[in-house]
Amino acid sequence: MQDVGLHKGLNAFHLWGIAVGLVISGEYFGWSYGWASAGTLGFLITTVVVAAMYIAFIFSFTELTTAIPQAGGPFAYSRRAFGPVGGCIAGYATLIEFVFAPPAIALAIGAYLNVQFPSLDPKHAALGAYLLFMILNIVGVQIAATFELFVTILAVVELLVFMGVVAPAFNFANFTAHGWAGESTFSLAAVGGMFAAIPFAIWFFLAIEGVAMAAEEAKDPRRTIPIAYITGVLTLTALAFGVMLFAGAVGDWRTLSNLNDPLPQAMKTVVGDSSGWLHMLVWLGLFGLVASFHGIIMGYSRQIFALARAGFLPAALARIHPRFRTPHIATLAGGAVGIVAIYSDSLVTIAGQSLTASIVTMAVFGALVMYGMSMASLFRLRRREPALARPYRAPLYPYAPAFALVLAAVCFLALVVYNPLIFVLFLSVMVLAVAASLLARQGGRQSFADGGASV
Repeated sequence: MQDVGLHKGLNAFHLWGIAVGLVISGEYFGWSYGWASAGTLGFLITTVVVAAMYIAFIFSFTELTTAIPQAGGPFAYSRRAFGPVGGCIAGYATLIEFVFAPPAIALAIGAYLNVQFPSLDPKHAALGAYLLFMILNIVGVQIAATFELFVTILAVVELLVFMGVVAPAFNFANFTAHGWAGESTFSLAAVGGMFAAIPFAIWFFLAIEGVAMAAEEAKDPRRTIPIAYITGVLTLTALAFGVMLFAGAVGDWRTLSNLNDPLPQAMKTVVGDSSGWLHMLVWLGLFGLVASFHGIIMGYSRQIFALARAGFLPAALARIHPRFRTPHIATLAGGAVGIVAIYSDSLVTIAGQSLTASIVTMAVFGALVMYGMSMASLFRLRRREPALARPYRAPLYPYAPAFALVLAAVCFLALVVYNPLIFVLFLSVMVLAVAASLLARQGGRQSFADGGASV
């Protein structure tokens, strides 16, 4: 047996690319479903509140990431603050978020490719994406992160190009028309629509916290992670509002509210079906989806690895490739779950939603539990371990983390009210996973020390 650790090769620019890349597909698709629930104006208010939550969360979460720079991220923080049970809750919530988000993104990749190649089955394209990017993640973190940075930059540029091309047709009256849950005036229905649209506003920012899972592979994480997180969340906030406003102001936004490709369809109303700009958007729009897909694979593999290394998942999942020093088995295991979800999409519906919409909601449930556990861990560790080295301290403590914690709780309760069946499914998975892991660990399952894993 040879003990090897994860390779440390990521600088601040790599980490910014991961932070933005993990999320940027959310600017390309998914969010426009919020218009169907809340209308443009209602969804705008929901997004402002959710953006404020994320900014407060990231500025607070960064303290934990720099103080405890481990691949487990939220699992490591909650385990230190609340013991094995708290660690399990945060770890499995994060795992649900990161394992359930990629199938939705992979299917969107397939939908974008199907625009150019109508004979190509989107599910087969999604499978090809999984195979390609699992391999890329396995062959080396620095190669994977450099690729992530490259496609993220292209995706950001493409969003700016989209805004520039449609700008001549921008008319704010289009954005405000029927802006309150499809009505012209504010009503109680609009309030309900705003709460129902919360998952789609979260989709604009979902998974940015995944940088924490790369902390063990970062150079000087106490310096580079704050730079990546803060610039990343500000970049994403600016892009989210820019994309939403420009897409909704170029025509009848209601035609975009239930589509997986709202940006090409919005551009089509401005430049026509045969414009080279449209074809460029479809092709380069793939980079945004690829950036998030590839980055989230990196995130779920590290979370599986960390749980297995601590003895909460089978030991084989903590193995590191002897040459590439990446958690290869964890990468493949998470991908297998996603591939099953892809081919089940048209066969399964939950509460009248497609499987894709349902797994997005499952991912959001996982994220909100993780956000709450992380902020609770921040408060507890401040009290229990005041001497813990904190290279970065949360600004406006305790108000900013409390604000993030309260808003995460409100969003979670709203999600339960509007998605009760999916909540029951989420809760069942969490209870079974946590209970099984704790019982197996107490029964003598081998636990790996936090410093490394066996090959």
